[in-house]
Amino acid sequence: MNRIVLLLLIILMSACNAGKKSEHKSGTITIFHAGSLAYPFREIIKEFNTEYPDIEVLTESSGSIAGARKITDLNRICDIYATADYKVIEELLYPEHASWYIAYARGELSVVYSEKSIYSDRINASNWFEIIQQSEVRFGRSDPNSDPCGYRTLLMWQLAEEYYNTEGFYQRMLEKDTRFIRPKEVDLLALLETNTIDYIFLYRSVAEQHGLKYVILPDSINLGNPELLTHYKHVNVELRGASPGETIVMYGEPMIYAVTIPSAAPNPEIAETFLAFLLNPEKGLEIMKRNGQPPVLPLKIDNLPEIPEILKVLISKASENIGN
Repeated sequence: MNRIVLLLLIILMSACNAGKKSEHKSGTITIFHAGSLAYPFREIIKEFNTEYPDIEVLTESSGSIAGARKITDLNRICDIYATADYKVIEELLYPEHASWYIAYARGELSVVYSEKSIYSDRINASNWFEIIQQSEVRFGRSDPNSDPCGYRTLLMWQLAEEYYNTEGFYQRMLEKDTRFIRPKEVDLLALLETNTIDYIFLYRSVAEQHGLKYVILPDSINLGNPELLTHYKHVNVELRGASPGETIVMYGEPMIYAVTIPSAAPNPEIAETFLAFLLNPEKGLEIMKRNGQPPVLPLKIDNLPEIPEILKVLISKASENIGN
């Protein structure tokens, strides 16, 4: 009798182990992501690997437009493309390189500085536009043709010119401190740390992640309020297009991060597993929220029929359960 019970236990344990092996996932995925996602994605990947220790996640950080051009111009492949602006997917990856996206987090622009910055003891939301124009003040910004933070900065300047009623502000800012333009916004942090520049036009979330000081800008200009879409949309900038000689126009919109699995992704199933973790309200999205990039409610979906089934369930759950 005991031998029979023991045999049954062995069979049962073997069946359980077989089931676990069938669910086990391993492999490698590559993520091209926006520079402003570097900090939260490191934390997300660390937590993800506690559940999936045999999945290696490789990342490449760049401006979102530069990341898209790795795919379109350099024929490089990745398993996940994560951008600081969903419009980049629509304008540069559709329809050849991607067919859907999920927009999942938001942010806002700010003016970032350190204690060593000139006039750091007096700058605020009412006078930053005057201080930043002073000849002794140096500021940095990212390249609008490589990085959404770059063209969002230009859009914000246009809105600021109207908001503060300071004629010619936009043109003066375009011409000032052009030597401090960098490919992506996080490249500017070292310049601030060494006091090479005094201020950066940067996402508020990145400033918080790095413990930097920042000016909280009015909603009318910070591109952070989803309810002000119509107001933001009346300004625009022209950028280089997907092909030589082409241009695209980016209009002012609330800042929204988005993610997709490119059509040529070599490991789409593992990529789906990672995105399921990222979009889980209690996992990836909670980490994003803690890092100053709160969820979009409801999640913005484009081309729902093309989205993997595993993600459709989480989309519904996230939209129902996440608070601001």
